[in-house]
Amino acid sequence: MKLHREGKGTLAVVFLALVILNGLVQWATELAWLEFSVLALSVVLYAIVLQFFRNPTRTITINPKGMLCPADGKVVTIQEVFEDEILKDKCIQMSIFMSPFNVHVNRYPLGGKVTDAIHHSGKFLVAWHPKSSTLNERTTVAVENENWGKVVFRQIAGAVARRIVMYAKPGDMAAQGSEFGFIKFGSRVDLFLPLDSDIKVKEGDVVKGGITVLATRNA
Repeated sequence: MKLHREGKGTLAVVFLALVILNGLVQWATELAWLEFSVLALSVVLYAIVLQFFRNPTRTITINPKGMLCPADGKVVTIQEVFEDEILKDKCIQMSIFMSPFNVHVNRYPLGGKVTDAIHHSGKFLVAWHPKSSTLNERTTVAVENENWGKVVFRQIAGAVARRIVMYAKPGDMAAQGSEFGFIKFGSRVDLFLPLDSDIKVKEGDVVKGGITVLATRNA
């Protein structure tokens, strides 16, 4: 299983902590069943953390007129909103919820020039809270190209996900499907698309980052 580089530090700390825990249990007791139980639970816990950081190889098909999904998860919102941070206009918001069991790599949904890449400190409300997109810790990235104009997408932390990593920088040339960030332990990614986008998914659909086409547009 291929692991993401963001997991190296976390996995090392968890492994060391579990080794110390098992050593203490063996030192403090001679109960074989207790030692075995702690060891078994440690293996399960480490396996769970390990799968959080998996990074499967994916073949990305470049689609200039298509908006690729930026994250694995489930589409939980498709609605018309007013995006007031960058676009300052009406658009279609599409929200993708990432559970702790999804792949947590975030990918550029379109290619073009990165015009904005902003990190906001904030709260850690549950990801489905209505105000999480404006109150939680989050990043905002905007990419612009000829077909889509300027598209905004946002990583949002949640009650469990308290570590957002953003690689995007203003002036970067984004390659569609390549990594722009990582959210540890799941949460949410929001997309803000032009009103004339042809939406290809519906609420409740399970989607894959870099694979699922969320919408198309002919400028």
